[in-house]
Amino acid sequence: MEMDEAALAHAALGQATRLDLLRRLLLAGPSGLAAGEIAAGMGVPPSTLSFHLRALEQAGLIAATRQGRSLVYAAQLLRLRELLLFLAEAAREGFPGGHGDHTAALNALTGDRDVTPPPPFHVLFLCTRNSARSIMAEAILARLAPGRFVAHSAGSMPSPEGPMPEVLAQLKALGHDVSALRSKSWDEYQAAGAPRIDFVIALCDIVAGQVCPDFGDTTVTGAWPLPDPAKFAGSAAERATLLNELYAGLRRRLEAFTALPLATLDRMALKARIDELADPHVRTR
Repeated sequence: MEMDEAALAHAALGQATRLDLLRRLLLAGPSGLAAGEIAAGMGVPPSTLSFHLRALEQAGLIAATRQGRSLVYAAQLLRLRELLLFLAEAAREGFPGGHGDHTAALNALTGDRDVTPPPPFHVLFLCTRNSARSIMAEAILARLAPGRFVAHSAGSMPSPEGPMPEVLAQLKALGHDVSALRSKSWDEYQAAGAPRIDFVIALCDIVAGQVCPDFGDTTVTGAWPLPDPAKFAGSAAERATLLNELYAGLRRRLEAFTALPLATLDRMALKARIDELADPHVRTR
């Protein structure tokens, strides 16, 4: 967490009503509370409550999802943990046993409570040849949210030549580590010892007659059809421009994806929100 983000979070919490509001949402757990229920429980006018909810939401400490006609709010535990980690940077120097150890420093701040972070979400990007779009997505997500997400990519008919050289060159120029990127079959993710996949996002139309692998009932799927860089025509400069546009579009989608309140949405709601991101004009909270 950056200094200005921490300052915004602390400023949002620097008011008794907001502290009470956040405490109630923490007690409510991942299911959260509807705005009307919060107002009734706290005895504050809806207009006042909206003001405080907006302040906490802008700081990333809570998030809202629409359920029918109601807005349901839930605390963002990962964001709160990031705030504690920010404080632990200083605490680990000052608390006994905390030097060089975030866990010890967090324990010093929170008592004996378990502060072990939740396991990361595994996201698999699919594309026929796993040589361009899915490779880009894997690289972008790996850098956007390390620790929260583990990015993978695969294809139905992976390219024997590996990722497109133009794609690797672009990613490397943008500061991505490309050393581990390779074209691989989606069969690898159904083999023994493969990681459990939480999200599968297809970036191209599946070849006629083929069916995506079944990763289980708990896997959330989505589709973001994007143009195939192998079909880009024109000069080298024109192709580079199209690759940059593709990269920018993927990054916008993935930034919105990582900002989704994953802990407060059920599987169907998550799928709907992910599919919304196929439209580049949609902004998902």
